[in-house]
Amino acid sequence: MKVEILYFEACPNWMEAADRVRAAAIAAGRAAVEIEYRRIETDEEAAASPFAGSPTLLIDGADAFADAVPVTELACRVYRTEAGLAGLPSVEQLTEVLRARS
Repeated sequence: MKVEILYFEACPNWMEAADRVRAAAIAAGRAAVEIEYRRIETDEEAAASPFAGSPTLLIDGADAFADAVPVTELACRVYRTEAGLAGLPSVEQLTEVLRARS
């Protein structure tokens, strides 16, 4: 399983994304998950990729969350979590997604 984190520098939430993915992978019994980063630098790159705001988490090429809305410009992403809106999904949400993709 490969998780790709699409991000742009001005949105700081991407920096914690890999830590949450790793924690979720361990909880889901998928400790060997491969994590890569892809920096999105322009609106054109955003429009040409499955980018739904920074950070976008792709699992084997598909967005981790079904409610993702692709964007055509550099933007920060907001996730619905059990604690309200946040810049990242919770470890629990990621664990559920990783288990479902097993």
